[in-house]
Amino acid sequence: MTMIRLITCDIDGTLLQNGEIQLRPILFEQIRALKERGILFCPASGRQYASLRWLFEPVADDIGYVCENGAILYRDGKILCARPLPRDWAWQIIRDILNMPKAEVLISGANTSYLIPKAPKMGAHLAEKTHNNIQVIQNETEIQEDILKVSAWYEEGAPIARQALEPLWKDKVKVAISGPTWLDFTLSDKGTGLEDLCRVLNIDPADVLSFGDNYNDIPILSRVGRPYLMRSAVPELRQQFPRQCGRPEEILALLLEKGEEALDAI
Repeated sequence: MTMIRLITCDIDGTLLQNGEIQLRPILFEQIRALKERGILFCPASGRQYASLRWLFEPVADDIGYVCENGAILYRDGKILCARPLPRDWAWQIIRDILNMPKAEVLISGANTSYLIPKAPKMGAHLAEKTHNNIQVIQNETEIQEDILKVSAWYEEGAPIARQALEPLWKDKVKVAISGPTWLDFTLSDKGTGLEDLCRVLNIDPADVLSFGDNYNDIPILSRVGRPYLMRSAVPELRQQFPRQCGRPEEILALLLEKGEEALDAI
């Protein structure tokens, strides 16, 4: 019998649904209760560390963080592991994105997102929506730190951007849709992020419960002992992951009130 020691959870589309921009207060109570039982809660997201700390502010020092689709991990304010892109690859991905009409590029360092905006309001929009630390630059050569992730924002949809860009890079990096209009390029994915976290914490992935809703959650959901998919996910994913729920808080409440055995009955 496995024992849950770690819970990872996607953000956009999983904890934040239907246009929500703030987490439900009940989640913070559940995270504190989980901690008392020795279970670590860890958001696993394409978002930046600063954005996740803002979202989880009431419990920010009580959780772990898988950020930038697994490219960098934090706990107790310290970096546990990072997987930066080779700089020459990152620069070429940036150029490929900027060469697409109407596409915007977001470049992720450890705790700063760099923007080379075509639309003047893009930086303010991202800062307001994500609470990332945003720095506007003229070109990628201004970035002095390691580049963890390069993201394309494409108003006509991430699947269209993927058709154009994935063939150029699929043999070198991970290419993942992380939202309706976002396409991410990393050396990591949420699955490798989970493996790094489990190695550092000495936790068996079989003892992990994870929640997700999108294609970039597949690598983590396919590695853990208890994967849960949101019922709002596309049919293809619902067929792949039969354990489903409306919201993570429902499963966390059941776990806290009735124990792991109750999860096996659903």
